[in-house]
Amino acid sequence: MSTTFKANIEHVHHTTSRAVVRTHTMLVDRGIAKGGLDLGPAGGEYVPVALGGCFTSHLLGAIRAREAAMTNVKVAVTGTLDGSPERFTAFTVDVTAECSDADLARKLIAIAERACQVMTTLRQVAPIAISYQGVPIESAEAVA
Repeated sequence: MSTTFKANIEHVHHTTSRAVVRTHTMLVDRGIAKGGLDLGPAGGEYVPVALGGCFTSHLLGAIRAREAAMTNVKVAVTGTLDGSPERFTAFTVDVTAECSDADLARKLIAIAERACQVMTTLRQVAPIAISYQGVPIESAEAVA
């Protein structure tokens, strides 16, 4: 059975739009250098936010489900734009956390990696490199 997510976007002023998802509102705007008012991230900047948010949500779920001792989780996502027309050509996801068992941390990261819908979608068009504490880890996709 399929699931759908819906976002409604409405022009507000100049280059600014308001996006509404469920009960949440966020602004989308261009940076000043591109003629915008910089009242919110540009639409493309929400792509790494979506990747990081989805992945982190699944990682926290895996930690909770296993009552794992992994705390202070932080995820940094970088998206590289290139080409003409410009598009995302690569992503990096770096996870840092407090966890005394690095093997457990990598296992939880692999679980989140496989479950994250945004990651599995973006992998169809661009590579995603994942690291833990700055050390690259093999993709769950390559291990499977």
